[in-house]
Amino acid sequence: MKKITFILLFFLISSNSFSHMGHYKNFNNIEMEILRNGEVIGYNFYFFKRDGNNTTVTNQIKFTVKLFGATVFEVEGYGEEKYNKEQLISYESKTRQNKKNKFVDLKYDNQSNKFKVNGSSYTGLASDDNVIGNWWSHKILQASSQISPISGSIKEQVVTFLGKETIILYGKSYEVEHFKLQSKDMSIPENKRLDFDIWYDKENSIIRKVTYSRMGEWEYRVKEFN
Repeated sequence: MKKITFILLFFLISSNSFSHMGHYKNFNNIEMEILRNGEVIGYNFYFFKRDGNNTTVTNQIKFTVKLFGATVFEVEGYGEEKYNKEQLISYESKTRQNKKNKFVDLKYDNQSNKFKVNGSSYTGLASDDNVIGNWWSHKILQASSQISPISGSIKEQVVTFLGKETIILYGKSYEVEHFKLQSKDMSIPENKRLDFDIWYDKENSIIRKVTYSRMGEWEYRVKEFN
């Protein structure tokens, strides 16, 4: 069946700082495995906690790439997104990447309706159209730009719908929608470029799988959620 490709402009009508938190009201955790060249090398976990109208989403990530027994690339990090009702009000993260410390300290400013970002790669204001570039929320598929959860850099993006598919993960089949998420400017250096394939399970409001190519073939896939 021929795939029909189009840019999801209709998704951009609403403010992208809203993460449709109501879709995740029954979520407690999402467990993703990280694979490189078909081998499990780490994990990306998300945990949800609620207190009245406030929701906190905690992100834990860790993976190690080895070559001939030597570690050539490793990441370990922790992040925390806080929402009041639907509004993202803060995000903080600390990440150790190849012995370098990276961080983000983001706050929502009610007066300017912008995010104040203090990050290892960017410090300044950011439009509240931005989303945090984590894989737990399908809002990333509706945004025109994202903020790096590791360094705070702002990256403009284009999302394209490629079609409906059936995928098999851990022996189970899922009906999903396949998207391509890329940098708006694909001429930027490859190591800073967004170029992901994403499979979204609309029935469960969850991104089932993400793949990309960079120093190998990478895959993030949901092993379990509840």
